[in-house]
Amino acid sequence: MLTKEEIFSQLKMVPEFKNLPPGDLMWLAERGATEEYADGTKIFKAGDPMEELRILFKGAVDFYLEQNGSLQFYDVMEPYEMTGRLPYSRMKGAAGHGIARGVTVSFQLHSRHFQELVRDHYGLTEVLVHAMTDRVREFTRVQQQNDKMVALGKLSAGLAHELNNPSAAVVRGAQELKKHLSNLPKHFKGVIKIKATDEIVDTVNDLVVAKINSPQALLSLSSKTEKEDALLAWLEDNGIEDAYLMTETFSDFGFTLDDFEKLGTILRPEDKNAVINWLHQVLTTERLVHEIEEASRRINNLVSSIKSYTHMDQAPEKEPADVHEGIKSTVMVLNHKFKKNRVQLVCKFADVLPKAKIYVSSMNQVWMNIIDNALDALEGQEDGKIEIQTEVDREFIVVTITDNGPGVPKEIQDKIFDAFYTTKAIGKGTGLGLEMVRQIIHRHKGDVKLKSEPGRTSFEVCFPIG
Repeated sequence: MLTKEEIFSQLKMVPEFKNLPPGDLMWLAERGATEEYADGTKIFKAGDPMEELRILFKGAVDFYLEQNGSLQFYDVMEPYEMTGRLPYSRMKGAAGHGIARGVTVSFQLHSRHFQELVRDHYGLTEVLVHAMTDRVREFTRVQQQNDKMVALGKLSAGLAHELNNPSAAVVRGAQELKKHLSNLPKHFKGVIKIKATDEIVDTVNDLVVAKINSPQALLSLSSKTEKEDALLAWLEDNGIEDAYLMTETFSDFGFTLDDFEKLGTILRPEDKNAVINWLHQVLTTERLVHEIEEASRRINNLVSSIKSYTHMDQAPEKEPADVHEGIKSTVMVLNHKFKKNRVQLVCKFADVLPKAKIYVSSMNQVWMNIIDNALDALEGQEDGKIEIQTEVDREFIVVTITDNGPGVPKEIQDKIFDAFYTTKAIGKGTGLGLEMVRQIIHRHKGDVKLKSEPGRTSFEVCFPIG
């Protein structure tokens, strides 16, 4: 333990104290004490009471935060930096773990001296309050950045999940199409040997075009099987090669026994195999192209939703925007979570909603945070439902997002918009999501309100149209 003279000498090395009178530093030296820690010692852990101002004199302290059940390095405290409790601070406990790096010497002043400090040492108090303000500002900035990275991770995971199926479908369809087209040459000989009048050609061509363009009714499994069995019997009776490979395709495009009977009456027996094989080739090509088109459209819709959600091609300025589009884009981004949690979505959008002059990307963060919180609240609930309602109230737009989860306890409802307040487990959130929602809505000169009881929680977001 250092003497008060040695402590005084060390305190003069603290950058924030360089302009303080010696009396303030001697007061600190007389009322504080030092403690030495060996390398690797856990000086404090998350949740430990934090009742002292700490100033590091020697060594270093590595700070770790718990995220998803593991310790993640956050920051390092170096000699002559301050941490711990400061005057007017509302800090109760440590937010993370502090581990000594090398032999570490720390000065500590217990908070029971703060009343005397504030009363008799204004200059020192002012320096410490400024340090606290800077610390909160920096911690908030870092945590907001971390929250953005977490949100980006969720966004990336959801996008990867949603893109996986359609992208795989495109690859699979392209491979099948390539394989299918490679079979065409072996059927070409039979096609060019066909002898048919213009009337026959038109009949066959009109039939295939009609089947491609006509929507097909959905059949029950038993009806579909019965139909395919009947088609297979006709094809085999007429000597069609590989008939069992064709029946599903013909059935899916709505071919009937009457269609084949009609073909049978106009085609020469030796042409039936070539014509029906050609029909199958055309229909198969059409089906594969359609599957690739649909999968590509899904990918395009997802990319458009992400682009709309982030508004990445626009300057961060207020502009007239369709609020419904922002909500829809956000829901699309979170679609994987709706499916994972089996949550029903009900949208009650106003028939006519004027465009609002907003910061589009920021407002989409509002929808993201509120809807994502609602999905988290419904995790594991069998009948989860989220309802999104929009309406116009005079010169304001009102968006209400309601879930049927367990609700927010009354005793904490007035705290949920406070910075760093969270009801989630460690690693699940920092408590900045709803505080950010409030900041963004206030920036739009609007308001956000919570109404909650078991089975019904509503966030009402109100902001001006202009």
